[in-house]
Amino acid sequence: MPAQARRIALPRAARIGIATAVTGAAFALPLVTTVTAQAHEVPAAKAAAPAAAPAAQAAPAAAPAAPAAPAEESYKVVGGDTLSKIAAAKSVEGGWQALYEHNRSVVGANPNLIFPGQQLALGTKAAPAAPATKPAAPAAKPAAPATKSAAPAAKPAAPAAKPAAPATKPAAPAVKPAVQPVVAPVTATPVVAATSGYVAPLANPKLGTAYGVAGSMWASGHHTGADFVAATGTPLRAIANGTVVKAGNGGAYGNEVEIKLADGKYAQYAHLSSIGVKVGQAVTAGQQIGLSGATGNVTGPHLHFEVRTGSEYGSDIDPIAYLRAHGVAI
Repeated sequence: MPAQARRIALPRAARIGIATAVTGAAFALPLVTTVTAQAHEVPAAKAAAPAAAPAAQAAPAAAPAAPAAPAEESYKVVGGDTLSKIAAAKSVEGGWQALYEHNRSVVGANPNLIFPGQQLALGTKAAPAAPATKPAAPAAKPAAPATKSAAPAAKPAAPAAKPAAPATKPAAPAVKPAVQPVVAPVTATPVVAATSGYVAPLANPKLGTAYGVAGSMWASGHHTGADFVAATGTPLRAIANGTVVKAGNGGAYGNEVEIKLADGKYAQYAHLSSIGVKVGQAVTAGQQIGLSGATGNVTGPHLHFEVRTGSEYGSDIDPIAYLRAHGVAI
């Protein structure tokens, strides 16, 4: 029998199984391809998100505008002023020490010796200027979310300009004390000297600690002068004609003035708040030479007055007896 191709008859169940396997394989291949593609697309999308975030954060905040330098104020010294009083009244940052350092070329080597008419620079007042510059910082922060809308970014800038107006108002009251000098003592009625040409060192003299009182608080063992009750700023005057030989800081005496009188004696005034004469200046009886105060070693304002046979400490005599001997009623 010639060779012929035989058809192998497979049972029905076998044919169904083969067909199912082939179909499943065909269906599984696209499914695997789809899942694989999604697995690659999801990380790519996540990686793109962080890349966008730094880009949004890269926008730099607007730099705050540099604050304008405040104008420097000045003050004209009047009778009764001291550096400490001026620094306190004008709120000078750093106190009288900073005021002195800022005006050393005007005041000179002695910070306790200032004269009416001197023009002092008060320097920069940091405390009032600070509020004017701080509102500018918040104005820069709203600029970051301004990427969504340009209109809201312009509105916060308006409040920043308003605080600048009050900053100029305190400047007006600051100059008022400078134009109100105490001139009453200078325009007082001229003092009439006694027939001997002598007067008391201040008007209406009232004695405090007397001359010669013993005590360990004085280097010589006793009080070398006479104290007169006098509030700070009381005008002091030359007791007779003479020449100024000292006008400055005297250590424990504070601000002092010493006048060589025509008879060769020396009249010394201590603890002054202000000095109104200079060394070498000629003065007459009753002429104002300064203002009383509490500089040096003191417990309160008063005038310490001495009369000496020489210019230096230790040559003192009783000042009250000396004045009375020259016709001055005390």
